[in-house]
Amino acid sequence: MSDKPLIIFEDKCTACTKCVKVCPFGALSMEPREKYNLPASRFKKIAVVNDLCTACGACVQECPFDAMELREIKRSFKHDVTGYKGVWIFAEQRNGHMEDVTYELLSKGRELADTRKVELSAVLLGSGIKEKASSLFAWGANNVYVVDDPLLEEYNTDLYTDVVSTLINKYKPEMMLAGATSIGRAFIPRVAVRVQTGLTADCTALEIDPVRQILLQTRPAFGGNIMATIECPEHRPQMSTVRHKVLKKLTPDESRTGKIIEEKMTLKEPLSKIIEVLHEMGTKVNLAEADIIVSGGRGLGGPENFKLIEDLAKAIGGAVGASRAAVDADWIPAYHQVGQTGKTVCPKLYIACGISGAIQHLAGMSSSDFIVAINKDPDAPIFNVADIGIVGDLTEIVPLITKALNDR
Repeated sequence: MSDKPLIIFEDKCTACTKCVKVCPFGALSMEPREKYNLPASRFKKIAVVNDLCTACGACVQECPFDAMELREIKRSFKHDVTGYKGVWIFAEQRNGHMEDVTYELLSKGRELADTRKVELSAVLLGSGIKEKASSLFAWGANNVYVVDDPLLEEYNTDLYTDVVSTLINKYKPEMMLAGATSIGRAFIPRVAVRVQTGLTADCTALEIDPVRQILLQTRPAFGGNIMATIECPEHRPQMSTVRHKVLKKLTPDESRTGKIIEEKMTLKEPLSKIIEVLHEMGTKVNLAEADIIVSGGRGLGGPENFKLIEDLAKAIGGAVGASRAAVDADWIPAYHQVGQTGKTVCPKLYIACGISGAIQHLAGMSSSDFIVAINKDPDAPIFNVADIGIVGDLTEIVPLITKALNDR
């Protein structure tokens, strides 16, 4: 009856409607059999599948009459990947200030480009921004594509999508990397759709397959319980957004030079208009940039004990972090959260107090240079990644450390 992945056997369907009720996508309906010139039956209707079907299989499992079956459909991909060459990164800037994730992407991009023996390029958008382009050469860029236009003074999803898509279609890079920031997450998926390729979001590791020479993109999956490595072998560019602080920055080489390529585009006034920009986090903690973080978890026992964490952070000159359990319990605001669903951090020193070490939390802080864990459970997973582990009651240990630091 259709070319959909779901086959419905007309001689077995009883129009019981169980499949319609269980379908989460509204892809099934009951239609008169005569509408499809089907042989007469005591059942006047039959289940029909539409284009919303995702082949999830829920209906197949629910059908009590074995009237449904999923089949594999081999799709023909005609995306010509020849002619795509080079590694690109999106150089994110805000108010003329280059975001730190840009340098992390350039550092990894340089490694990927050297492995592929191709050039590394950065894409820089903004207004009055050309003078910032040369600073990117020190971090490994061979080329910087600059689009300087008054309409790009403030970030706009539609304009950024138009500009980057146009550049990709014109120059055909084989890889395109961007930060998994609020900006990157907003427009890069649109770019991927526009240029008809795939996108792996929130990556924590990137490398080149030594045999096939394609990009291997690793990200947490299933709530952080496994790490999935994703490939995009049949489309170009291979696109990823990468979490801040998971890639190591190289030491910049100020002697490096490169080529600035200015692109002139006729931009249309966007449909949306920015009225005001509110920096809500301006006076709050910036965990992503902190060199020292002291975090508290469920082991604190209650919100009142975060005072111990705050005192230690103040004594050591650090920021206050928290596990998801502490945030979910409303012990501390969400902007303090470290982990897969919070901030990914990479400080020089991370002190985990009363944090067991769930994999979701470890995904956000295990790259820290030095980790100290304080927990009364000697079998807590946090000790597996800690450089120093202290087994004991944090309400006794943390004040002693704070006092020692203050006395010093």
